[in-house]
Amino acid sequence: MPAPKPRSTLTAVGFDGSANRAPSPQRPVRSRARPLAMDAHIEPHHHAWSQFTYCASGLMQVTVTQGGGMQTTYIVPPTRAVWIPPLVQHRVVVLEDAELRTVDLDPSVTPTGWTDCRVLMVSKLLRELVHALEDSVPDPRDDAIMALTVSEMARATTQALGVPMPHPEHGDKRLRALCEAVLRDPAEKSQLSEWVAHVGASERTVARLFRDELGTSFQQWRLQAVLANALPQLARGLPIAQVAAASGYASDSAFSAMFKQAMGQAPSHFQNKTLSKQ
Repeated sequence: MPAPKPRSTLTAVGFDGSANRAPSPQRPVRSRARPLAMDAHIEPHHHAWSQFTYCASGLMQVTVTQGGGMQTTYIVPPTRAVWIPPLVQHRVVVLEDAELRTVDLDPSVTPTGWTDCRVLMVSKLLRELVHALEDSVPDPRDDAIMALTVSEMARATTQALGVPMPHPEHGDKRLRALCEAVLRDPAEKSQLSEWVAHVGASERTVARLFRDELGTSFQQWRLQAVLANALPQLARGLPIAQVAAASGYASDSAFSAMFKQAMGQAPSHFQNKTLSKQ
C-alpha cells in the first residue's frame, strides 16, 4: 500500500459541514460531489450519520478508526465504495485525481446490523442512482430514488478489501513494526517465518498477535496488503507484469489469477485506460 506523502506535501481540504448537508427523516438520503486533486486530503473527522464514500473516477485511500482504536485502510477504485457507520472517525487521501461522491444516510434508513465498516461493490445501477441524487429535489421521484438507492446498497456484494493495523499506542509494537515493513515492500518476503526475525518475536507469537489484535492470519492480511499496493499502480497504468513483480509474483499469470479471485475482475479492469471509461 502506498504510504501517504508527508503532511507538508498534502493539500488539506476542508470537511463539508454545511447546514443543509445532514440527512433527516424527511430527506434521509443526501448526496454530495466534489472534484479533488491528487494528494488532497480530508483530515480525520466523524459525523452523526452513516456514509457511503465513493469516487466516480480516480483513486482514494480511506483510513477509519474503530473497535478500540484499531485503524483500517481501504484503497478505493471507482468500482468500490466504503460504508462508514455513524461516529466512526475517518480520513481520506486522494491517490489519483478523483471525483468524490458521498451519500449520507439518516438512521431511519440505515440497513439493519450495519455497525461496522465494509467495502461494497458498486453496480452500474447504484452508480447511476448516486449521480441522480446530486440533482434531486423534494418530490415523489426523489423519494423513489432515495428508496431504491438504499435498497441497492443493502443488496450490494461486500468484499474484504482493507488493511487493518495495530493501534498506534496500545497495539503490540512488534506486530506494528512487522506490518509497516510489509506495507513498505510486500514483495520482499512471502512467509511469516521470513519476517519474524526482524521484530524479535517467534513465528508462533506473531501469528497469535495477528489473530488477537487484527482478527486475521498473516497470509490473509498480507493478501490485502498486496492488493492495496497493486491497485494504485494499476490505476496509474503500469504494466501488469511490472505490478506482479512488485507484488512478489514470479509471473503475471499467477498474479492475475490471484487478483481475479480476490477482486472478481482481472487486473486490466483497474488500469487507468479502463478506469477513465467507468
